[in-house]
Amino acid sequence: MLNGILIAVAVVAGCGILIGLILGYANIKLHVDVDEKEAAVLGVLPGNNCGGCGYPGCSGCAAAIAKGEAPVNQCPVGGAPVAALISEIMGVDAGETEREVAYVHCGGDCELSTRQYEYSGAEDCRVIDQLPGSGPKTCTFGCLGGGSCVSVCQFDAIHIVNGVAVVDKDSCKACGKCIEICPRGLIDLIPYSATESVRCKSQDPGQKVNKYCKVGCISCHICEKNCPVGAITVENNLARIDQSKCTHCGLCASKCPKKAIKKIG
Repeated sequence: MLNGILIAVAVVAGCGILIGLILGYANIKLHVDVDEKEAAVLGVLPGNNCGGCGYPGCSGCAAAIAKGEAPVNQCPVGGAPVAALISEIMGVDAGETEREVAYVHCGGDCELSTRQYEYSGAEDCRVIDQLPGSGPKTCTFGCLGGGSCVSVCQFDAIHIVNGVAVVDKDSCKACGKCIEICPRGLIDLIPYSATESVRCKSQDPGQKVNKYCKVGCISCHICEKNCPVGAITVENNLARIDQSKCTHCGLCASKCPKKAIKKIG
């Protein structure tokens, strides 16, 4: 019986040694060198894996930065604070970057715009946009209110308010998910410091806009004529603000007869 126990112990010990040797060999053969800078960069990234940087998650972004294929401020979620940390790791200057936030260019809510019919169905803008007449709203350029943008925002920064998507700029991280999913292309990034923006995307003639929206741009050119720095142009029946030129004087918002240019609070 003692011999049987000794044999069993020897077998178990032998198996343990064999497994150890196999694991040791596998570790040597399959070992992947870790880029210390890449690991350090990954460690300071926020870890949301939102894809807003243009790479497949934070690990992809970290690898690109470590290789010099992406700038240290590539992460829109981390912003300037994270860029500063990464610049220290990489030994480069982070440079000046201004925070950006998403903005929905539509003010035609349930009270300010007209509807062709009432809709009851899937709350998905991509579905609603395929309905007869391009959806229930008379304006075929405006927010559909289905909340597709809300569903993809990881930061609870966008909500449907009275039929129109509205961004909380203090919560927005500029990941771009809402921009990608909007079938009408109503959302883009503007500087956090922006104080005025056109809340309309309609390219219809002003006479037509007047019939379906109380706050739609009627391409009257009044904002363009009154801007002292030439930051506003009207193209394709729609006013556009060049935020890089804007001095935040507020004249465009105060002069707009339709209040299509909104002061951002």
